[in-house]
Amino acid sequence: MLRLPTRRLSLSLSRSVASKQVLAASRNFSISNAQLQATIISGKELAKKIRSASFDHISEQKSKFPEFQPKLSIIQVGERPDSSVYVRMKLKASKESGIDCDIIKLPEDIDEISLITLINKLNDDAKVNGILIQLPLPKHLDEVKITNEVLSIKDVDGFDRFNVGELSKRNGKPHFLPCTPNGCMKLIQETGVDLNGKNAVVIGRSDIVGTPVAAMLRNANCTVTICHSKTKNIPELVKNADIVIAALGKPAFVKGDWIKPDAIVIDVGINYVPDSTKKSGQRLVGDVDFESVKAKAQYLTPVPGGVGPMTVAMLVDNVYKAALSQFEEANKPLNIKPLKLDCLDPVPSDIDISRAQTPKLITEVANEMNIAHKDFENYGHYKGKVSLDVYEELKDKRENGNYVLVAGITPTPLGEGKSTTTMGLVQALGAHLKIPSIANVRQPSMGPTFGVKGGAAGGGYAQVIPMDEFNLHLTGDIHSISIANNLLAAAIDTRMFHESTQKDETFYKRLVPKKKGVRKFTPSMLKRLQKLGINKTDPDSLTPEESKKFAKLNINPDSITIKRVVDVNDRFLREITVGQSSTEKGFTRQTGFDITVASEIMAILALSRDLKDLRERVGKMVIGSNFDGEPITTEDVGCAGAITALLKDTIKPNLMQTLEGTPVFVHAGPFANISIGASSVIADKVALKIVGKPKNTAIAENFEKGFVVTEAGFDFTMGGERFYNIKCRSSGLKPNVVVLVATTRALKLHGGAPDVKPGQTLPEAYVTENVELVRNGASSNLRKQIENAISYGAPVVVAINKFATDSDKEIECIKEEAIKAGAFDAVESDHWAKGGAGAIDLAKSVVRATKEAPVDDKTPPNFLYSLEGSLEDRLRTIATKMYGAKDIELSELAKKQIEDYERQGFGKLPVCIAKTQYSLSHDPTLKGVPTDFIFPIREVRISAGAGYLYALAAKIMTIPGLSTNAGFMNVEVNDEGEIEGLF
Repeated sequence: MLRLPTRRLSLSLSRSVASKQVLAASRNFSISNAQLQATIISGKELAKKIRSASFDHISEQKSKFPEFQPKLSIIQVGERPDSSVYVRMKLKASKESGIDCDIIKLPEDIDEISLITLINKLNDDAKVNGILIQLPLPKHLDEVKITNEVLSIKDVDGFDRFNVGELSKRNGKPHFLPCTPNGCMKLIQETGVDLNGKNAVVIGRSDIVGTPVAAMLRNANCTVTICHSKTKNIPELVKNADIVIAALGKPAFVKGDWIKPDAIVIDVGINYVPDSTKKSGQRLVGDVDFESVKAKAQYLTPVPGGVGPMTVAMLVDNVYKAALSQFEEANKPLNIKPLKLDCLDPVPSDIDISRAQTPKLITEVANEMNIAHKDFENYGHYKGKVSLDVYEELKDKRENGNYVLVAGITPTPLGEGKSTTTMGLVQALGAHLKIPSIANVRQPSMGPTFGVKGGAAGGGYAQVIPMDEFNLHLTGDIHSISIANNLLAAAIDTRMFHESTQKDETFYKRLVPKKKGVRKFTPSMLKRLQKLGINKTDPDSLTPEESKKFAKLNINPDSITIKRVVDVNDRFLREITVGQSSTEKGFTRQTGFDITVASEIMAILALSRDLKDLRERVGKMVIGSNFDGEPITTEDVGCAGAITALLKDTIKPNLMQTLEGTPVFVHAGPFANISIGASSVIADKVALKIVGKPKNTAIAENFEKGFVVTEAGFDFTMGGERFYNIKCRSSGLKPNVVVLVATTRALKLHGGAPDVKPGQTLPEAYVTENVELVRNGASSNLRKQIENAISYGAPVVVAINKFATDSDKEIECIKEEAIKAGAFDAVESDHWAKGGAGAIDLAKSVVRATKEAPVDDKTPPNFLYSLEGSLEDRLRTIATKMYGAKDIELSELAKKQIEDYERQGFGKLPVCIAKTQYSLSHDPTLKGVPTDFIFPIREVRISAGAGYLYALAAKIMTIPGLSTNAGFMNVEVNDEGEIEGLF
């Protein structure tokens, strides 16, 4: 906080007073009106020194923090001459003190709503530190309401409810003191008089001066009397006053014979009286009869040159303080306050655990993350969206935090707890080790939620909460993607229909119609013209050949890859026929539905860097080809802009929290089979900056580098490989640590135990100690997963997700084999039963790995393959190096597709392979580490907008079905409106 050198500034004044006192004492005189006139306290000189001190403080801050720049915005409504004079004074003083100042002049008849909207805009502008509304306002505007719209932390006038209220309290802490009253107090302090026990009389009770200065005098331990128009004995009251503040607006009201000989008189009045000797015909006087009071008082302020300059100086001081406070607030370390977690034994159901915890309001979580009010949008009490402006604000100011990828070994159909481990790890880091940490996870599809798998919030005491809101709808992102995708599907079919039922000239005129007599190409149309090499912008200038080439896409129906989507496991939509109504004139075709999370638009959301990048990617989506084999894109169809509009809010990450109150970003949910199976690049980039250390070393001293923990779908060999070779290529990021989740259950399966089937009792081998099976699985599948992960350059920590039936010997066996395979560490973790407390050792190991085996963030990962080779080479590299295959085998269809893609210019894209998650190979029955097998590729598809190709190794269902006993059967809503039965 700014400390003004008051003692030094008052030195000359004190010496002057002291010399008078010494002289009087040596002659045995008392200091009286007869011998000494009042000492004039110059506000001009003091104000000049205060402004100079502010300039020095600002310069000092800027030398350490170049981005530090105080700014004041002054709102002036109307053109009152006196207001204009004051505004110019404030502008001049601000600039002389090193403060940026802009004056916003508004018409006198502006309406209240428009003015409040402007104030709110300034409230949200991080570059504006102080807001001053020049008073008085026109009578049609409510001054109290308007001034209270200014945020307390920017109310440099000190007039809003908070600052006024805190000032009136005995031990209140206002952000700012009102400028004129504070200026009065500074002038009083210059006298050096001890204020304790002094009698003070304030004449005038205005909210601007009288009332606040009375509160300040009271807080300085004075006995204060406020006089006003109804006070009957003002002269008598003033005669007993040690301090007199005159602020009533009546010229020469206070007379000399009212004043005690040793009184301090502060004249706040500004009055104009006739004076024929002045060019203007008037002169400025105060509320005090200057000559008579000067002959009586000990100290007196002049008018002009007293309080007036101090008002402006204190404004400058307040703006500096506001800028400093806001700068410190914006650059403070995260302070995530954990929720207390009471873990029960036995562990209740996930929904019961979620409901038993009272979450923080999501606005509180956002505040703890230093997310500005303007950058956060509530969606109910416990979830909200975060603006991408957070990243823009931090990208050049912060380093990235530590980036942790959670993956797994080849799982059983029951899952091995990646999401649960992710939550437990973050709860341990944030709630127990007090290291800023954020979990970044995918939004779950409601298909699996109501199917066999259930939700994806984690489990036990390591969850996202509220888990019902997490698993159902969230903020509607998946629905917006469904609508966007289905709009594109409808546009494709409609385009083919209209092209086939209209003549060329008619179709062109209807495609580019006249509107109010003018024909105009849309932005998408202009891009298509550019693609075709037609450098024209006037629709009427195209030749018949050009208009036909432009308008007719001639889409081959058999080539269309875009399907409609729905976020439900509906097996009966896998293959459908569209166009059967008579109104479609026999235009039918075979198509089908995908589940929404399998759509390319979902993958684009996950891989886009910002809204502009998303718009470009959507435009590049290849929906099929024309009859000449040329690719047709969403841009050609004219749908890219509308799709982007539907995703304008979807692109913002969703914020939730864990059971222990640590933050969770939930964003995007691409299908793990045919996409990256990871949350969004945008969420990762935002989170990494939030927990990162400032680049400015002076600010960074108080910061600890935090963690962002995210996960990849299925095992590392599938999800981790795509994470590195597709997602990291898109984001430019790379993990500092890979956490590999292993369970005795999965290792026993890969070690030779019988198959595990959902809904059936586990075989005896899984619930009794069997170290041999564990060692067989650990020395094969776990070893291969560790080796695969290490190859990308990050240290690997194996998290042993503990089950109640695990024995100590089995756990030790896993640790031994993991270390032998090259893992940095292997740690038992009991987060499912104990929350973050059960994952403390795991968290400590992850922290240690970042320090003892640091990864160079400035270089790219060790990508598995280069994009310069052929598509076939890329597929072979993945299959042989990651899966352990002997070679690949391409079907004739796959060969033809690869040839077409390379011819069309898509040969330099990374590749994703869709295969079973239950084996390193393509065959789910092959456990452990299969060898010497040929990996079949039956088909290759393109996701040009997402930026990759995906190969199908087997029949992959892109819309699952429902089982006989599906999850939705357990879901109910009780009498209190609470959802039950989710898991």
